[in-house]
Amino acid sequence: MSLSSDRVLVIVPAWNEARNVGRTVHEIRAASADFDLLVVDDGSTDDTGAVARDAGATVVSLPFNLGVGGAMRTGFTYAKRHGYTRAIQVDADGQHNPVDIARVLSGLDTADISIGARFADVGDYAVRGPRHWAMVFLAKTVSRVAKTRLTDVTSGFRAANSRAIDQYVRYYPAEYLGDTIDSLVAACHAGLTVTQVPVAMRPRVHGTPSQGPIGASIYLLRSVFTLGLAMLRRTGSTNRSTPVGEPEVAR
Repeated sequence: MSLSSDRVLVIVPAWNEARNVGRTVHEIRAASADFDLLVVDDGSTDDTGAVARDAGATVVSLPFNLGVGGAMRTGFTYAKRHGYTRAIQVDADGQHNPVDIARVLSGLDTADISIGARFADVGDYAVRGPRHWAMVFLAKTVSRVAKTRLTDVTSGFRAANSRAIDQYVRYYPAEYLGDTIDSLVAACHAGLTVTQVPVAMRPRVHGTPSQGPIGASIYLLRSVFTLGLAMLRRTGSTNRSTPVGEPEVAR
């Protein structure tokens, strides 16, 4: 573990990513030896936890699948309990380039939350149809809430300082899009600031993305519904959640 006062924890939520997580862990280690690394094995039925552990990561194994939101809240709870001042999510599937971790973390110099934005003139990541319309609508709406221009509010490649970690431990929803949209809106309502930095996404090495053609076609309605709930949620509700327990840590 890092011994410096400014401690960074890289949180990797992983569900059935045995074919990808080992490579991701090695790439994060190669990006910087100063980052501590936690893989949250989100109830996988394959060897995700064992592969991550063999690659050198600290592993927290959940007894069943909670989704990205539940896995990340577990990770933020771990970060708070172990005194980390910054934490960043990196997906296990390899689409987030670990080389960009330092770039995303640099956004915390001016804000509480830093988003690695896929639509900020870097790389060639693109979406079309209903998913594109939804992302544009969400970005414009959340930009007004955050009082800054954001282009990619559904990106999971994001970093948090100690204030944001505290907020996420109190409230980090597990439902669909809650881990990105709802958590971000709630953080803004709680007074946290947000910025974005441009990053390029990579294709998944193994497996298939969670959003197929059918899922993309209904993305617009679901995202609008999620945003509507997030906007209506009172700020006070973010303080009523009880932090999740910390599962046993395996090395």
